[in-house]
Amino acid sequence: MKRVLLPAVLLVSAVALAQGAPAKKSSGGKPAQAPATAPAKSEGPDVEHMPFTPDSIKQVVAHNQGRIQECYEDHMAEKDKKVEGRLMTTFTIDANGLVKKAKVVKKSSTLKDPGLHDCVVSVLSSMTFPKPPDGADHPIEYPFNLKAIE
Repeated sequence: MKRVLLPAVLLVSAVALAQGAPAKKSSGGKPAQAPATAPAKSEGPDVEHMPFTPDSIKQVVAHNQGRIQECYEDHMAEKDKKVEGRLMTTFTIDANGLVKKAKVVKKSSTLKDPGLHDCVVSVLSSMTFPKPPDGADHPIEYPFNLKAIE
């Protein structure tokens, strides 16, 4: 039953979470440019000492939200677009808290840029979550609503 509830809880709360992360700015006030690969990972939540809960999963994703936003800013800026949209992602958290099978669900996403998708998948794949106590794989659905940050 937990595997069914976890994605539903995350889906409901993720929309608000995914909307407001600030983008990093360069000294000129413009978004900082990053390589086409995933932006660098910084120190995050102490997943070794966190329980495996919907809230801890939200905390890890929230910590990495800036990297997802950087993907969006970099790939949309490359095309000189200011397109807002939604990326629906799915991934599985394995018994070690690592992400596998990360992907963008194209049918449920309005942002269709393949480079953006690759960057977001790279960020998702680099995340580490608390280890599930049951040792099972946990599928997660997580939407990101992305727009340019002025």
